[in-house]
Parts: sequence; structure tokens; C-alpha cells
Amino acid sequence: MFSRLMNSYYYGKSGKGDYRKEDLPKNRWQLFWEMLRVRLSGICRLNLTVFAAWIPTMIVLVILINAVASASDIQRVEDENGNAYSVFVYAEQVDDAGNVLVPASSAPVEGIVQMSLLLLIPCILITGPVQAGMAYVTRNWARDEHAFAWGDFKDAAKENWKQALGVSAITAILPFILFVCYRFYGQMMGKNPLFMVPQMLTLGLGLIWYLGLVFMYPLMVSYQLTFRQLIKNGLMLAVARLPMTVGVRLATLIPALIATAVTLFLGQWVYAMLGLGLYYIVIGFAFTRFVHASFTNGVFDRFINSRIEGAVVNRGLAKEEDEDFTEEDEPTDDIQA
Repeated sequence: MFSRLMNSYYYGKSGKGDYRKEDLPKNRWQLFWEMLRVRLSGICRLNLTVFAAWIPTMIVLVILINAVASASDIQRVEDENGNAYSVFVYAEQVDDAGNVLVPASSAPVEGIVQMSLLLLIPCILITGPVQAGMAYVTRNWARDEHAFAWGDFKDAAKENWKQALGVSAITAILPFILFVCYRFYGQMMGKNPLFMVPQMLTLGLGLIWYLGLVFMYPLMVSYQLTFRQLIKNGLMLAVARLPMTVGVRLATLIPALIATAVTLFLGQWVYAMLGLGLYYIVIGFAFTRFVHASFTNGVFDRFINSRIEGAVVNRGLAKEEDEDFTEEDEPTDDIQA
């Protein structure tokens, strides 16, 4: 029984027709699901191979969440319609008689967040070359091309490590800078409401960079670009395809959003974090990179490859000349070499 199952897995079912050109996906949505079905086990293997690079980041995030939860109380409240949800309430210290010793304040939580963002800088920094290697492998898989999960990953990480570290360095430092700027402009708003403009502008610039990361690593492994050109093109493509880029980012954040919803509405943040951690250990990082690759392959074909003479576009998709191909067009034995 087991041997027949393995033979079916590796060689297909007997009596099943060969894969034909008309079976090729007609659009990128079909290509995504077909390649996900074919490469799902490879994506899991790739993720299990490289997830160790994110262990320091995951540890710092767990410490941060636990510290914030300890510095504040999670209380269940109900709105006017009777719907219950959880909120964070800053804790105050009282004595046995109920007298307030230390009033509720957000200062301890803000200090914890600031220290955690500092600790995250080296943690995020080391993930740059790993992201580059994953971008190369998933780029090939997403367009139905071969790539070795370990060999090609290692070569791509080694070849692009300098630019990858540059991108990850900016990504690592940016959250700390945004947090400091947001707090500063928020305090200045008490004196002048116009400081809301630079405060929102700071958040907007951070969002654009976060969206640009969708393109930067695939650009890095696909084209010969200087670091300045890499950053410029990544940000420009993010702005050019802004609604779809936001949608792709939100789609990859669905597990995190589910964990957040479980924490807020059920108050079970421990189980939510355990489930989210298990997802990222098994498949989360590589699957996110695969989704980004499926999206960026189409964007590159439209905005870059179509303008490069001789560049192949729409790899993995059925072409019009393929649809017109029939058995009558095949060469016969009468044709001599």
C-alpha cells in the first residue's frame, strides 16, 4: 500500500494522460494555485531550513508581548450593543487600603517598546541574506522553473549578501526611528496641532518602505542594479501598484490578524501566539516570500521585462501560439535533419 502511494506520488497515476500545453495556466491566479499545489512541500522544507534566522526576532517579540501584557491589564469590556472585546488598560499600583501609589501611565510600556525595538535591530539585520536566497528560489518556483531548495538558496544568498544586508539594515533601524519620531511629534502636538502633519508623514514613509520590501529582494536576485537603483525601483513599483501591493501585504498578514483577533476578543493571547509561532516555524516565512514572488513576477513582466529586448515574459503561462499548436503542426519523419 505504501509503495503504491509513493509510486503514485513520484510517477503519477497509471492511465492518466501526459501534461499538455493546453493544460498550462491561463492567468496568474491559476498559476499561483497550481504552483502552490506542486511546491507546497518544497515551501515547507525551505521554511524549516531557514527559519532559525528568525528565532532571535521571535524571542524578542515574545518578550515584548509578555512585558506589555504584564505592564498593563487586559480587561473585558462591552459596548452599547453588548458585544464583548478585550482592551489594554495601563495598570496602577495601589496599597492594601486602595490608595493609589503610582497612577496609571503609558510610560513603562513605551519604554519597553523602545528597548525591544533596539534589540530587534541586530535580529532583523541578519535575515537579509536569508531573504535574498528565499526570493531567488521562490521566484523560480512561482513561475514554474526549477530551483534547488538548498543549493540555489545558498548561492543566491552568497551572491547578494551585501545588498541584502543594506536593505535589512534599513528595515531594522526604521521601526525604532519611526517610534521615536512618532512620540516626539505627538508630544509637540500639545503645543501646536500642526505637528500632526510630520507625525503622519513619518508613518506614511514607513508604510511605503514596508510595501517596497515586497519588490526589493526579488529585484535584487533578478537584475543587476546598484543599491541606489534597487531602493529607487522598489519604492517606485510599490507606489505604482499601491492598491495591489497593500492587498498582498494584508493577505500575508492574515495569520497575524487572526492571532490579534483571538487576543482581543477571546483574551487568549498565549494560545494565539503559540499558534502564530507554529505557523511561521512550519511554512510562514517561505510562504510569504512565495506570495510576494507570484505577485512581483507579473509586475516585473509588465513594467521591466516587456521593455528589455529578448527578455522572456509570462513564464509558466499558456501563450497564444501554444493554444494554436495542434498535432498536425508536429514534425514528421519525412523531415530530414
